[in-house]
Amino acid sequence: QVRLVESGGGTVQAGGSLRLSCGASGSMFSMNYMGWYRQAPGKQRESVAVITGSKPGYADSVKGRFTISRDTANNILYLQMNSVKPEDTAVYYCTVGRFGVPLYWGQGTQVTVSS
Repeated sequence: QVRLVESGGGTVQAGGSLRLSCGASGSMFSMNYMGWYRQAPGKQRESVAVITGSKPGYADSVKGRFTISRDTANNILYLQMNSVKPEDTAVYYCTVGRFGVPLYWGQGTQVTVSS
């Protein structure tokens, strides 16, 4: 069992920056997939930034603006969000899993970008 707790969400002006954090506890040793997804009102949950093995991958909509990183020693996953846009407004979820399949989810943190 894995428990994930996100933090760092809030309201930010367009063009600003925000950093999300996700603390993980439990049986993480077999997890080789981790990342951030988001869900905007009325839309499906979508992948934003993931790490598979050691390789990061990004959605086209956030490439060059968002950076995913991890503190392996402390089981913390980060998402640095720069040059944010109103369309980045969503609930952001942290996930971990295996071989590209999310298995556990956090409760989500709201990010609101004002124009």
